[in-house]
Amino acid sequence: MQNSDGYTFELDPTVTRTPVRYRNRFGIEIAGDLYTPKDATGTLPALAVSGPFGAVKEQSSGLYANEFARRGFIAVAFDPSFSGESGGEVRDVASPEIYTEDFSATVDFLGLQGNVDRDRIGVQAICGLSGMAITAATSDSRIKAVATASMYDMSRSVSRSYQDSYTPEQRHKVIEYYNQQRWADAENGTYARGPHEVAFDEDGNLISGDRVLPETLPNGADPVTSSFFDYYRTDRGYHPRAVNSTTAFTATTPASFFAFPLMANLAQIPPRPVLLAAGSEAHSRYYSEDIHGSSPENVELVIVPGADHVDLYDRKEMIPFDRFEKFFLDNLN
Repeated sequence: MQNSDGYTFELDPTVTRTPVRYRNRFGIEIAGDLYTPKDATGTLPALAVSGPFGAVKEQSSGLYANEFARRGFIAVAFDPSFSGESGGEVRDVASPEIYTEDFSATVDFLGLQGNVDRDRIGVQAICGLSGMAITAATSDSRIKAVATASMYDMSRSVSRSYQDSYTPEQRHKVIEYYNQQRWADAENGTYARGPHEVAFDEDGNLISGDRVLPETLPNGADPVTSSFFDYYRTDRGYHPRAVNSTTAFTATTPASFFAFPLMANLAQIPPRPVLLAAGSEAHSRYYSEDIHGSSPENVELVIVPGADHVDLYDRKEMIPFDRFEKFFLDNLN
């Protein structure tokens, strides 16, 4: 439930939360919340925290940062560029490159803090920002360890659909859809909203619209839609600045995700470690399993019994925080 302070969780009494601002290398101002243990002394390990795709720092990323600070880490939960309270125009456009850069910019910020050991900085990401976190580590050696929860590879999801189910014809239809929308946007001087993961109806027609989730949940909604709706559209996780709670990304957002595969350079992460946590019942579980399968000697996979995809957003009794804590303490050294 959203509190009077705008957050969907309670701040731990042992933690201090401070609003912060810093810029990425594109000059975009990133809005974040710095979570610090109140009684900590000396220099501490630190984490850059973000996700899910279409969420804001007042939701699950803040909950994670709050919990990590309670356990002795310094953590920043941040809004990606173009979203939430961060800067950037056009609003609510998503970019795999710039979102990846936002993690490195957060590492910049953390490493300049006097109470942070810049040789002990890691990344924790949730859902759709997990792919960008992993990608950031392929080119930013300052990131010493990466953990994810309910990991999504957004390039794969957007360009190939669920379980890589797009046919070649459907892929071309999606490409044609967003490029025709570019003509309309150019002519109108505006940026229409539309689905970042385009679906097709039973007759093979592309389904469009200006919302990620419906305003009300229809009877017979599929389990995945119902699960996301239960978080983003109810008191559980609703936030007025979150794209998923209120509207949709720009309709041309898929373009860059078709063009830039996020997982192209996984071989550059070792010897730095990765931990992937996924629910046993999560529709997204295969993303984590595939990454683990590609590099089992460097990637640890944790399957959470009974959890679905969204449970790892905020169900603290299901989120494997003990495993995350041990992973970071073992590897941020």
